[in-house]
Amino acid sequence: MPFANYKIPQGMITAEQKAEIVHKTTDLFASYFGEGVRAYTMVLVDEVVDGGFGRADEVFDLAAMEKMKAQQGSGPS
Repeated sequence: MPFANYKIPQGMITAEQKAEIVHKTTDLFASYFGEGVRAYTMVLVDEVVDGGFGRADEVFDLAAMEKMKAQQGSGPS
């Protein structure tokens, strides 16, 4: 059974975006392994509470995600 588990900071995406992740991941697995796996594919989208994980030896929280998102939006055109 194909399985994917996404960890996303709580409150960063909408229910519609979660559904999109599930559909696109299922489509991806089906494209690799054939349509027969679609019915057996498991996709979990876990929302991690603020400050619940780290990156580069620092606690990574919602404020850090928002800052990173803003910096990406102001990059070169």
